[in-house]
Amino acid sequence: MVAIAILDDYQNVALSMADWSRLQQAHRIVVFNERLADINAAARALEPFDVIGIMRERTAFPRALLERLPKLRLLVTTGKRNASVDVEAARERNITVCGTGGGRSATAELAVALMFALARHLREEFHAMRPGGAWQTTLGIDLEGRTLGVIGLGNLGTRVAKICGAIGMEVIAWSANLTAAHAERHGAVRVDKDDLLKRADVVSIHSVLSPRTRGLIGARELALMKPTAILINTSRGPIVQEAPLLAALRERRIAGYGADTFDVEPLPPDHPLRSEPRALLTPHLGYVTEDTYRVFYPGMVAAIEAWLNGSPVGVI
Repeated sequence: MVAIAILDDYQNVALSMADWSRLQQAHRIVVFNERLADINAAARALEPFDVIGIMRERTAFPRALLERLPKLRLLVTTGKRNASVDVEAARERNITVCGTGGGRSATAELAVALMFALARHLREEFHAMRPGGAWQTTLGIDLEGRTLGVIGLGNLGTRVAKICGAIGMEVIAWSANLTAAHAERHGAVRVDKDDLLKRADVVSIHSVLSPRTRGLIGARELALMKPTAILINTSRGPIVQEAPLLAALRERRIAGYGADTFDVEPLPPDHPLRSEPRALLTPHLGYVTEDTYRVFYPGMVAAIEAWLNGSPVGVI
C-alpha cells in the first residue's frame, strides 16, 4: 500500500471529478483542502506520503521541500508543466514528476470576462442592484470597434484574439518572437510593443513568466497607454510591476486593471490592490472550471496508476 496525498483541493471536489475507486481500494488517500502555509508546514504534513498530487501554481515544490520528503517517489502535477516544481532536484532524488492534460479555453474566457466587466462597470452595477442601491450609476463603453492588444499570441492569446475578433475588435499583437505571418493566421496584426501599448484600448497579457518577461510592464510601459485603456493580466502576476501599476491606477493614468494572478498567492488580505477601486480581481480562477478539473483529476488518477504499474506516463 502506498500513501497518496492530494493537495490544495480548495473546492473539495477532487474525489468527485474522477474515478479514484481502484486506488482507494488498495491505497491510502488523504485530501488536503487547506493551503499548507510554508515549507515547514508542508514538510511536516507530507513526510509520510509516497505519492503527491498537486494543482499547478498552488503549493510549490522547491529543492528545500523535496529534500525533506524522504518517502516521496511520485509527484503528479495538473497540466503539462509547473514552474513551481524543481524538476531537476526531483530527478536527483529519484522522484518521478508527471503532468496531466490541460484545459483549453477557461483562462481565455476569464480574460474576456474581465474585459467586459471593466468596460461595463459590472462590479459597481452589481453592487448597486443590492437592496437600497441606486439605478444606473455608470457609463460603460462598447468593445466592438475598439483595439485589443495581445501580448503573447500563443495558445491562450490566440483564443482571446479569436473571441475578441468575433465581437468586432481590431486585434494587434506583440511578443519578442512573434512573426507577422503567425499573427495574420490568427486574425491579428503584428506591431512593436510600444505601438501596441499606445494604440490598444484593451491590453491583454498571455506570456509565460520568464526572466525576459518578468517586470515586462512597468512605469515606462504604463505611461504609453491611453488613460482610457484597460490592462488585463491572467498570465502571471510578476509580469506587471506592482508599484508603478498602483500609481497608474491611483493617478487615473489607465482606466482599469483586471487580474487573476499576483506576485504572492493567495493575495494578502491587506494588499493595496484589494482596496483599489479601479482594480477588478479574481483569485486565480483561470483554469478553475468543472470542465478543466474533469481533465486534470482523471489525468492524475491515470498517472498514479501507470506509475504503480511500472510504466509512468506524462513524465516531465
